[in-house]
Amino acid sequence: METFLPSAIQLSYIVATGLFFLGLKKLGSPATARSGNIWASVGMVIAVVVTLLDRGVVNYPMILGAISLGSAIGFVAAKKVAMTEMPQMVGLLNGLGGAASALVAISEFYRLLLEGSVPIPATITAILGSLIGGITFSGSFVAFAKLQGLISGKPMSLPGQKIINVLLFALFIAGSVMLLISPASSTFLVITGISLILGLFLVLPIGGGDMPVVISLLNSLSGLAASAAGFVVMNNMLIVAGALVGASGLILTEIMCKGMNRTLTNVLFSAFGGGATGSGGSAAGDGVEKSYRQVDAETGAMMLGYARSVVVVPGYGMAVAQAQHSVRELADQLATRGVEVKYAIHPVAGRMPGHMNVLLAEANVPYSQLYDMDDINGEFDRTDVALVIGANDVVNPDAKEDADSPIYGMPILEVDKAKNTIVIKRSMKPGYAGIDNQLFYRDKTAMYFGNAKEAVADLVSEVKQL
Repeated sequence: METFLPSAIQLSYIVATGLFFLGLKKLGSPATARSGNIWASVGMVIAVVVTLLDRGVVNYPMILGAISLGSAIGFVAAKKVAMTEMPQMVGLLNGLGGAASALVAISEFYRLLLEGSVPIPATITAILGSLIGGITFSGSFVAFAKLQGLISGKPMSLPGQKIINVLLFALFIAGSVMLLISPASSTFLVITGISLILGLFLVLPIGGGDMPVVISLLNSLSGLAASAAGFVVMNNMLIVAGALVGASGLILTEIMCKGMNRTLTNVLFSAFGGGATGSGGSAAGDGVEKSYRQVDAETGAMMLGYARSVVVVPGYGMAVAQAQHSVRELADQLATRGVEVKYAIHPVAGRMPGHMNVLLAEANVPYSQLYDMDDINGEFDRTDVALVIGANDVVNPDAKEDADSPIYGMPILEVDKAKNTIVIKRSMKPGYAGIDNQLFYRDKTAMYFGNAKEAVADLVSEVKQL
């Protein structure tokens, strides 16, 4: 039995790893995402149970109590947190993951120190776990606070911030060298404190508009921190799981940067995206009044009901208003009139990739009607009406036409090519990037003001009467 148990444990780890891969694969499609979550969860249960058996934990009541408490908090949070707040929740989970990895590194270092000897490889991995975990923890909570509106979304930095960051990192390196020469608990606490400060100083100067990208990057770092913790405690499952999170986080970060046509260094150091400014009828910051055309539900319904083709462009405003079910009902009404309805999805619509896909899947919108940006852009010039619901920056033509615009070069949904465009918004305020949208002032654009859910419901009512 003693020779069989280690083999069974490693075999169980392989099974759990396979379930993680299967879960990630299924998460690639809204149609299979739910089952993907379930398979990955089963893998995590196997990994946790096997690890408890492998490590010979004797205080099971305490461990099970902690698991039960954490599971209860996670269940309630998952039920209550709205889809529009998912980036914030992911940020919190990233921070907690980083903190857990840092605590593992710290505890293992202290255990070895109390035993009288800390091997150099163990010291190096503990240092890396402390650095990555500390930065992830404090940085993630700053990102959460900015997205949640607890602190300003504007870039915040001290005079000479970059020099301060370099000095802090130099101090961390010096402390790490001291640890390798002479392991000491006080030195380890100092470098851990420095890593926490670095997390604050690295994220605070980044604008709120870029927080989703930062959260994605921190998600990757939390995985790397977990891998480092796995090397510290010599646990293969933790190493593999952390590597999966790290790799998938980097891929997601790359997707988001590509969706905005920006490099990661530009996101981290350009201080772009300080939150929306400006107000109705004027371009943000230029003080010039511009005219726009406004329609009501009756006129909008006539434009949609008598069209041959309609492309719906969902955005953050639809998510906030939870209007996806009303949008599906509108599409069904238009379909009964012979109108071809499609949905155009921008890679970063709703602040995170896949956000709009999940919301529309929740409303049972057929997946075959969802089109990625590259697939739908060529059809806008043949579209009678583009219906933009709560989207802003991802349809701003300045990204193609104004070389001085901060979003110039960002791929957008080219709704300005449609024969007519209806934009549902609460007001003329700029979007999340804080810049005005020239689409709103085009001759072919009609503004329909109101809460997205109520506005779409009114359109449905009017279409039924046509």
